[in-house]
Amino acid sequence: MNNLSEKSSDRSSSKVIREVDVAVIGAGTAGQNAFRQASTTTENIVIINDGFWTTVCATVGCMPSKLLIAAAGRAHDAKYSDQFGIHADVRIDGKQVMARVQSERDRFASFVTEQVEGWPADKKISGRAHINKDGLIEVNDELIKANKIIVATGSSPFIPDGWADKLGKTLLTSDNVFELPDLPVSMAVIGAGSVGLELAQAFTRLGVAVTLFNRANRVGGLQDEDINNKAIDCLGSDLTMHLNSEIENVGTQTDENQDLAAFVNYKDKDGRSRQWQGEYVLVATGRRNNIEQLGIENLSVELDDKNRPKDLDKNTGQIGNLEVYIIGDANANIPLLHVASDEGFSAGSAICKDNTDANVRLPAIPLSIVFCEPQIANVGMSLPEIKESGLEYVVGNVSFDNQGRSRVMGVNCGLLHIYGCKKTDKILGASMVGPDAEYITHILAVAITNDMCIKALLDTPFYHPTILEGLRTALRDVQDKMAIPYQSYDTQQDGF
Repeated sequence: MNNLSEKSSDRSSSKVIREVDVAVIGAGTAGQNAFRQASTTTENIVIINDGFWTTVCATVGCMPSKLLIAAAGRAHDAKYSDQFGIHADVRIDGKQVMARVQSERDRFASFVTEQVEGWPADKKISGRAHINKDGLIEVNDELIKANKIIVATGSSPFIPDGWADKLGKTLLTSDNVFELPDLPVSMAVIGAGSVGLELAQAFTRLGVAVTLFNRANRVGGLQDEDINNKAIDCLGSDLTMHLNSEIENVGTQTDENQDLAAFVNYKDKDGRSRQWQGEYVLVATGRRNNIEQLGIENLSVELDDKNRPKDLDKNTGQIGNLEVYIIGDANANIPLLHVASDEGFSAGSAICKDNTDANVRLPAIPLSIVFCEPQIANVGMSLPEIKESGLEYVVGNVSFDNQGRSRVMGVNCGLLHIYGCKKTDKILGASMVGPDAEYITHILAVAITNDMCIKALLDTPFYHPTILEGLRTALRDVQDKMAIPYQSYDTQQDGF
């Protein structure tokens, strides 16, 4: 590939070298999409994968976590329906809960496996790839010379140094937590990002004694302080959180029954030393891209101090002018499934011969959702990004604490901020904690993608009574703060 393809060492020349047009390394969401798309333009292609041939989403991510959250939601609604005059005694069968999570998870994963099994056997290689100094891919006992390489090696849970040895079998990550045969008695969750927050609340609602730790006074990656504070207030009603805490040490010791127990030594927000003890410690401190041991530097690819590729084309994943594409979680850009899917499609299309007929997807509007309750969602530009840009903006808001349908449903805790551009009358972004956040932010994403102004969005129908009427209230607040307010004949909040 480029000048690297002309190199050949004695060691390499002693083996038979298989030459391909394209080699895809990694068979997760991004890699599979890249392989399928590239296969439409060349048959001389291979995909190399180390580990399971499904996806992180289906196997250890999106789907099993949502299955657990679904069970937790049923349990929570059953236990706390007394406000509606409905009283019930709830018994949670932990083994049945986890059995359903695993069986349904395996069902989702089987669809991916079935698709992969339909690919030609000679194009699939199971093994760990390494790129040598000649730019050749070594896998098992084979050498592969690829004209173009797509790296889609994904990511793995980040575990702080030494914690794996200290915690031993009491350590959980998102990669193994769904393999538990039964619900644990107690659990510490380290990290209040999307994974930590979702799992901490789900296990809590299923009767597990959970304590959530985070070093910052922040949850769900929120960057709007008002939304963050509201999220902490809403979530704190049924979730024990130690925010602004500093983990000093972790380990195991025998408890009063001589059973092995995990411990977490930490300083609380007031600087006092404390200790938590329990059955498991779930480490949710983020994920790191699986690229360090690949030998990517032998392709003249430079990485920064966080293993992120420099000179990255965020549309295709291409590195500079090299025929090297790094996509999905491997490029540590935006580690979300829909982004990985689009990047895989774009990279697989971009490697068309001479880049003709390439069908590259433009990057989507940033959109992230945390499936806790109430949900947390962000779309478009964040408030810090807007402030840094120098754009003149207004913030429209609505509280869901007294919003009609939200109160009817008993889910009335939340806040939405919409950031409007005063110059263009268009939406720059939004941040939210509240009911139906996944749907509200999708509507806003469509509006931003299609360059809709506030008036155009307000001219669309908002059915009554729905939680989505809260979106209209926030949009009206944006419009009222613009230079020329939108005049509406209906000025009542939420139409009631």
